[in-house]
Amino acid sequence: MKNTQIADILRPKEFSEIVGQEHLFGERGVLRRMSEMGRITNMIFYGPPGTGKTTAASIIAQKSGMYFHRLNATQASLSDIKDVLAQSNNVFGSGGVLLYLDEIQYFNRKQQQSLLEYMEDGRITLIASTTENPHFYVYNAILSRSSLFEFKAVKADDMLPALRRAVGFMNENSGDEKTVDDATLFYIAKCAKGDVRHAIILLENAFCAADSIISIETVDSFNVKSGNFDDDTHFDLLSCLQKSIRGSDPDATAFYMAKLLSLGELLSVCRRLQVIASEDIGLAYPQAAAITLACCQSAVQLGMPEARIPLINAALMLATAPKSNSAYLAMDIAMEDVNAGRGAEVPEHLQSPLFKGYKYPHDYENHYAAQQYLPDDIKGKKYYNPGDNKTENAAASYWEKIKGNK
Repeated sequence: MKNTQIADILRPKEFSEIVGQEHLFGERGVLRRMSEMGRITNMIFYGPPGTGKTTAASIIAQKSGMYFHRLNATQASLSDIKDVLAQSNNVFGSGGVLLYLDEIQYFNRKQQQSLLEYMEDGRITLIASTTENPHFYVYNAILSRSSLFEFKAVKADDMLPALRRAVGFMNENSGDEKTVDDATLFYIAKCAKGDVRHAIILLENAFCAADSIISIETVDSFNVKSGNFDDDTHFDLLSCLQKSIRGSDPDATAFYMAKLLSLGELLSVCRRLQVIASEDIGLAYPQAAAITLACCQSAVQLGMPEARIPLINAALMLATAPKSNSAYLAMDIAMEDVNAGRGAEVPEHLQSPLFKGYKYPHDYENHYAAQQYLPDDIKGKKYYNPGDNKTENAAASYWEKIKGNK
């Protein structure tokens, strides 16, 4: 017990013991009914952490009689997949292999594609889980061969049976007779914000620290509130990161990167850095977008803790790079005209199939020919104003020279 958390020891063995997913495992729950009918298909489980995804996969495998193998995509490689798939040919896989792939969003396209052949011929049944939107992070070919099931954050009331079982187990295992009232259990459940595993870990800590009565004060001694990473905190920290980079402060950038990554925000950091590269650095350093993308792709493939290295490289590069939002502003102004219905008719010489009167710029000196491109009702409208930086100034000076000679 010393090296094993109570949450793992008390992992449910039956669907009826899973808390908070009535739509999936209640008496009329769809996954429960499918399993009872022997209908085991490829599945994608998505939802917050600590909501029963791994537990559900292990119960399904046990009831199906299939060989169960679990991989975590933050650590597994293509060779690990091949090792599992090889087992589909031996005696252990004679009843079929159920592969549970946790955090599938960390597998790249090639790694996900490697599963398709074995899914197609039935040598493995895949159950994959993700805390992200599967339509954004799971390869379409896998989605089309799988059923999607949403796991929802567990309500505090629904956690109470699991917490009561945990108290009973700890008392029996330790020989103690510690008590805790429902108000304290409910408080622990609220602090865990839908994550049953986290709630049991908090309870386990409080149990070890308490004398005979587990109180709210005992729970608070573990600084529980620092774990309350809600949506407001999530967006506040991402906003702080972007503002620090926009403000060219590398030290603040490093702090907020560390804070976000310590809270498990790898993918949201990757998304935000890619936005920043185009929104705030933009045309002042156009290569920033490509460098940032490469660093983010590397981070996702590496997983934590190594992912922090390419990510801080990208973040500090962006923080110390010249800044320009000229492209971002140009798009905003153009969108205003589009949304207002302006520019509905494009110039005749740009219309297919004749392009009558169109001048092909490459046939002219300096690859430029003066002609109208905007629709008549917004002719001459200025959307893009070059930023005051070396790259955009050089481009602007070049085109002023070329166009001024015409």
